[in-house]
Amino acid sequence: SDLGTQTMMEVIDREHPGANLPLYRQALDALIAWQQASRPGVLPPYDETLLRRELALFPDWYLTRHKGVAVEGRTRETLDKTFDLIVARNLAAPSVYVHRDFMPRNLMIPTAPGTTPATRLGVLDFQDAVYGPITYDIASLMRDAFLSWEEDFVLDVTVRYWEQARKAGLMDFEDWHSDFGAFYRAVEWMGLQRHLKVAGIFARLTLRDGKPRYLADTPRFIGYIRATASRYRELTPLLRLIDEVEGIQVATGYAFGRI
Repeated sequence: SDLGTQTMMEVIDREHPGANLPLYRQALDALIAWQQASRPGVLPPYDETLLRRELALFPDWYLTRHKGVAVEGRTRETLDKTFDLIVARNLAAPSVYVHRDFMPRNLMIPTAPGTTPATRLGVLDFQDAVYGPITYDIASLMRDAFLSWEEDFVLDVTVRYWEQARKAGLMDFEDWHSDFGAFYRAVEWMGLQRHLKVAGIFARLTLRDGKPRYLADTPRFIGYIRATASRYRELTPLLRLIDEVEGIQVATGYAFGRI
């Protein structure tokens, strides 16, 4: 099909998040339809081997080659324990078709001459699709590689996705059907895997492939990683490692006064 020439990214209003809600609702419609079509045995599995291979990009390319950090001793131990947690959490999620790059740059707004835009966006760049965690593509959509939103807008769209997915029978897992918080925590753990992977990929694109423009977006992913790691006690060692590597000084101390 001819999906036109205009991507969702090209029409997004970065200054007014709420103005983009109709676009994101169209994106959710496309995502739900994609997931409802899922069948096992059609696409390669997003299994432990692939999850770990992607995670390894972070120490191999971002830490070692980009930052010059020796990944050994305490650093290696921290990463190994963190990666074990990430893999276990994400493999526990139900499996559907996973695009792996479901974001505004790959969503098209198809229009025919004399008509209004279609209600469902076209989807490009799905050659790396796999069968794996249902949490991946919504994490990819709302924690974009080239665009960041405030938490309230991320939650707004993610809740809308959750509600649609419930109606479609996609949230019938543990307490996800009744507890958005439980689902959102799983989305954050899936997003963390993606953020670590993409930081490694962007370093590789710069150092190996001569494409330095990607590294300019790496601070966005470091921010995503730190935000998630700061919310979970099990990820405190990872947060400390990231802060040390990035030279981030976290203010600590005590305040005395009236309560």
